[in-house]
Amino acid sequence: MDALLALAEPRRRRVVELLVRRGQLSASEISDQFEVTPQAISQHLRVLREADVIRMEKRAQQRLYTFNPRSVDAIQEWAASLAATWNRRLDRLDRALKEQGP
Repeated sequence: MDALLALAEPRRRRVVELLVRRGQLSASEISDQFEVTPQAISQHLRVLREADVIRMEKRAQQRLYTFNPRSVDAIQEWAASLAATWNRRLDRLDRALKEQGP
Protein backbone atom coordinates (compact mmCIF):
# COMPACT_ATOMS: atom_id res chain seq x y z
CA MET A 1 0.00 0.00 0.00
CA ASP A 2 1.31 3.44 -0.78
CA ALA A 3 1.45 6.36 1.64
CA LEU A 4 -1.35 8.30 -0.03
CA LEU A 5 -3.77 5.41 0.24
CA ALA A 6 -2.73 4.71 3.84
CA LEU A 7 -3.31 8.35 4.78
CA ALA A 8 -6.76 8.44 3.17
CA GLU A 9 -8.28 7.15 6.43
CA PRO A 10 -8.86 9.92 9.05
CA ARG A 11 -7.71 7.89 12.07
CA ARG A 12 -4.46 7.05 10.34
CA ARG A 13 -3.85 10.71 9.58
CA ARG A 14 -4.50 11.45 13.25
CA VAL A 15 -1.98 8.79 14.30
CA VAL A 16 0.62 10.42 12.05
CA GLU A 17 -0.23 13.88 13.42
CA LEU A 18 0.27 12.56 16.97
CA LEU A 19 3.67 11.12 16.08
CA VAL A 20 4.78 14.27 14.30
CA ARG A 21 3.75 16.48 17.24
CA ARG A 22 4.79 14.28 20.14
CA GLY A 23 7.60 12.17 18.74
CA GLN A 24 8.04 8.52 19.58
CA LEU A 25 4.98 6.91 21.19
CA SER A 26 4.10 3.43 22.32
CA ALA A 27 1.14 1.57 20.86
CA SER A 28 -0.78 2.05 24.11
CA GLU A 29 -0.04 5.80 24.19
CA ILE A 30 -1.41 6.06 20.66
CA SER A 31 -4.41 3.87 21.41
CA ASP A 32 -5.28 5.97 24.48
CA GLN A 33 -5.94 8.92 22.15
CA PHE A 34 -8.82 7.14 20.37
CA GLU A 35 -12.26 5.93 21.32
CA VAL A 36 -11.89 2.66 19.45
CA THR A 37 -10.41 -0.63 20.57
CA PRO A 38 -6.65 -1.08 20.82
CA GLN A 39 -7.02 -3.85 18.22
CA ALA A 40 -8.52 -1.35 15.75
CA ILE A 41 -5.60 1.03 16.32
CA SER A 42 -3.20 -1.87 15.94
CA GLN A 43 -4.64 -2.52 12.48
CA HIS A 44 -4.20 1.14 11.55
CA LEU A 45 -0.61 1.01 12.79
CA ARG A 46 0.00 -2.08 10.67
CA VAL A 47 -1.28 -0.34 7.52
CA LEU A 48 0.87 2.71 8.23
CA ARG A 49 3.93 0.50 8.81
CA GLU A 50 3.34 -1.44 5.60
CA ALA A 51 3.13 1.86 3.70
CA ASP A 52 6.37 2.92 5.45
CA VAL A 53 4.66 6.04 6.82
CA ILE A 54 5.67 5.07 10.35
CA ARG A 55 8.45 2.96 11.80
CA MET A 56 8.23 0.56 14.71
CA GLU A 57 10.96 -0.37 17.15
CA LYS A 58 10.62 -3.14 19.72
CA ARG A 59 12.02 -2.49 23.18
CA ALA A 60 11.41 -5.38 25.54
CA GLN A 61 7.61 -5.82 25.58
CA GLN A 62 6.94 -2.37 24.17
CA ARG A 63 6.47 -1.31 20.58
CA LEU A 64 7.49 2.27 19.89
CA TYR A 65 6.34 4.13 16.81
CA THR A 66 7.85 7.11 15.01
CA PHE A 67 6.91 9.03 11.89
CA ASN A 68 9.00 8.39 8.78
CA PRO A 69 9.39 11.85 7.17
CA ARG A 70 10.69 10.31 3.92
CA SER A 71 7.27 8.74 3.38
CA VAL A 72 5.76 12.05 2.34
CA ASP A 73 8.38 12.69 -0.36
CA ALA A 74 6.34 10.79 -2.94
CA ILE A 75 3.18 12.70 -1.96
CA GLN A 76 5.01 16.02 -2.22
CA GLU A 77 6.41 15.09 -5.63
CA TRP A 78 2.95 14.06 -6.84
CA ALA A 79 1.38 17.30 -5.58
CA ALA A 80 4.19 19.38 -7.12
CA SER A 81 3.67 17.62 -10.45
CA LEU A 82 -0.05 18.42 -10.38
CA ALA A 83 0.66 22.04 -9.45
CA ALA A 84 3.21 22.39 -12.27
CA THR A 85 0.73 20.98 -14.80
CA TRP A 86 -2.00 23.29 -13.57
CA ASN A 87 0.34 26.31 -13.68
CA ARG A 88 1.35 25.52 -17.28
CA ARG A 89 -2.31 25.39 -18.28
CA LEU A 90 -3.03 28.68 -16.55
CA ASP A 91 0.01 30.27 -18.24
CA ARG A 92 -1.27 29.13 -21.66
CA LEU A 93 -4.72 30.53 -20.87
CA ASP A 94 -3.18 33.82 -19.74
CA ARG A 95 -1.17 34.08 -22.99
CA ALA A 96 -4.23 33.29 -25.09
CA LEU A 97 -6.30 35.94 -23.32
CA LYS A 98 -3.54 38.53 -23.76
CA GLU A 99 -3.32 37.71 -27.47
CA GLN A 100 -7.05 38.31 -27.88
CA GLY A 101 -6.67 41.75 -26.38
CA PRO A 102 -9.32 43.80 -24.55
